[in-house]
Amino acid sequence: MKYGLQLYSVRDAAAENYEKMLSQVAEMGYELVEPAGFFGLPAEEVRAMLDHYGLTVCSTHTGTKDLFAKFEQTLDYHKKIGCKNIILPSAPFTIKEDIDYSIACINRFQPILEAEGIKLHYHNHSLEFLPNKDGLIFEEELAKRTRVGFEIDTFWAFNAGVGVFEVLKKYGDRIEFIHLKDGLAHTDPEHIHRAEGRSLGLGEAPVAEIRKLAIEKGWTMVVESEGLDPTGPEEAKRCIEYLRTLDASDRA
Repeated sequence: MKYGLQLYSVRDAAAENYEKMLSQVAEMGYELVEPAGFFGLPAEEVRAMLDHYGLTVCSTHTGTKDLFAKFEQTLDYHKKIGCKNIILPSAPFTIKEDIDYSIACINRFQPILEAEGIKLHYHNHSLEFLPNKDGLIFEEELAKRTRVGFEIDTFWAFNAGVGVFEVLKKYGDRIEFIHLKDGLAHTDPEHIHRAEGRSLGLGEAPVAEIRKLAIEKGWTMVVESEGLDPTGPEEAKRCIEYLRTLDASDRA
């Protein structure tokens, strides 16, 4: 199986030496990467590093400030590194006016990106599945009022207490990417961000079952494990080693 890594998982190593981090990620066996920032490096340098280590940028996490306020520069950077998918890692949705703003921006920029051969997606946390201060559920508003794709972060959906498999079924035709992530849930809406991340297989999320469904559906699986325990590369290595045990079990 091909697995991707959300490079926020190895942000400590990326900040210290981006090229060394990429070499470590490739050595672990990840073939795809999903950057969350480029630490000021020129696109041409990043592309050369990726090519050297045999890595492909399947997608990026690109924030609203870069996508909406620096659109031309962001588009040019993605074209230079050969990236065909931009994923918003969050957007304003606390009140109705926030949702209206986020949806207006998505609907403005998505067709422009598509004309350049780039797809736009949205990555959830837990609160997108719960009513905001005005009683609106952002994920539902996105589904109704935009054509944006969804990268379902499966741990945050699990943590929301709304049924991760129900979410995957509900939005299945809009999904191209999922985050494989594990942790200990904390579903109380007032303390939902207190959920604790864990390496794959060491938490409460049904990672193995989600992986199996992703394979059936053909979704790109991107690992995210944020704990830096004791370092990002060591945690990322544990994650892919766990996935390789599942791969081996499939072949048995």
